[in-house]
Amino acid sequence: MALSSIDRALLRRVPLFAALADDDLEWIARACQTLDLSPGDILAAEGDEGESLFVITDGELEVVKRSRKADVPLARLGPGEIVGEMAVLEGSPRNATIRAVAATRVIAIGREVVLELVRTRPSAAMSIIRTVTGRLRSTEALLREREKLAALGTLSAGLAHELNNPAAAVQRSSGLLREALDRWANATHELGSVVSDAQRAAVVGDLGTAIPRRAAAGAAADPLEVGDRADDLERYLAGRGVADAAGLAATLAAGGWTREHLQPADAAFPGPALGAVVEWIASGSEVDALVDEVGTGARRISEIVRAVKDYSYMDQAPVQQVDVTAGLENTLVILRPKLKGGIEIVRDYQPGLPAIEALGSELNQVWTNILDNAIDAMGGHGRIRIRAFARDGDVVVEICDDGPGMPPEVRERIFEPFYTTKPPGSGTGLGLHISHNVVGRHGGRIEVRSHPGETCFEVVLPIGRRAG
Repeated sequence: MALSSIDRALLRRVPLFAALADDDLEWIARACQTLDLSPGDILAAEGDEGESLFVITDGELEVVKRSRKADVPLARLGPGEIVGEMAVLEGSPRNATIRAVAATRVIAIGREVVLELVRTRPSAAMSIIRTVTGRLRSTEALLREREKLAALGTLSAGLAHELNNPAAAVQRSSGLLREALDRWANATHELGSVVSDAQRAAVVGDLGTAIPRRAAAGAAADPLEVGDRADDLERYLAGRGVADAAGLAATLAAGGWTREHLQPADAAFPGPALGAVVEWIASGSEVDALVDEVGTGARRISEIVRAVKDYSYMDQAPVQQVDVTAGLENTLVILRPKLKGGIEIVRDYQPGLPAIEALGSELNQVWTNILDNAIDAMGGHGRIRIRAFARDGDVVVEICDDGPGMPPEVRERIFEPFYTTKPPGSGTGLGLHISHNVVGRHGGRIEVRSHPGETCFEVVLPIGRRAG
């Protein structure tokens, strides 16, 4: 549709065209067209080629970017404003979606016209540079905060699952422990009826103190060895007329007991009395195992909570002496849910690596971004090698994965803002850009090398230099 006189007058008021001669404006007017949109219509979708920029003559447009599973609103634009200029200038896919909020009319100006305008009219070039620069700043600032929140949400979901496993184990074991304590109390009552003298009491005392010692030895046993031990114990107990020989044998074998360990009981409690003693030992071994399970789950929860606190540098000054290897380890704990699918981590940390003065939480975000990208690149399966060492007054961290590698054209652009090879909605293209800026603020540098089968990021951070 040709431009009306009203549309031409509006073009004159747009800063991009304000200084153009009448002939130039007429040339543009003849080369563009108007488009009418209904509320909800998509003018340009994220990932589309940037073939035109648009001038809004009436109505309102919303610019949104897909970030993970949500649409992030970046801007609302009204009459006289332009949109879509960055993709046109770069000749790259659009990094956001433009849709109508209300009934809207826009003027579409093709890429060739825009490029000719920028090449030949300095005033137009300066106007569009100001527009692009301002929009980049506001968009990056908004998405940077959104990226932090989205990353926090993703990590929180993974950590919630990671915490749920040991919490559920503690809950289950504590319930079983109550039942086992009841059985041990009953077994102790029955034991009292067969302990008739001091000699037998001494034997029982020795057997009781041996329970945790046997459990520690049994925990390291091979499953096949435990199975063989249980079979032998079952034959032994059945031969002496002990009731439920199979069940008791399985519990005793898991607790580290063998028939040789029961010889003192066999000698001191011949006949039916042996069954009461064995029942008491088995109940005590079960209680000991469940107490250990509760302790293991509690320690696991404590480890995760401590790692999260250390990862975020909660309750600490912004700048502090940072142990880089500790930061890497805390980051691996945070990312553990994503590593479980088949990622092997190979560590090579130089002993006694000096601490650096830095913003610890920001450095941990660098490790998170690099490792998260490596996991995605490998499809959740492969090997990541992490090295940390001192070199020429710097601390150097290398993170290498054995994924498919990056072609040269991708490698050259990975630190650019909004550049991503992931499909729309899977990433904002800011993670490595933010990492690059963080390392730069610390007076360091980040480099990447890649070929098929390997991608390595090298982060170099100065020792003893205050973060900028």
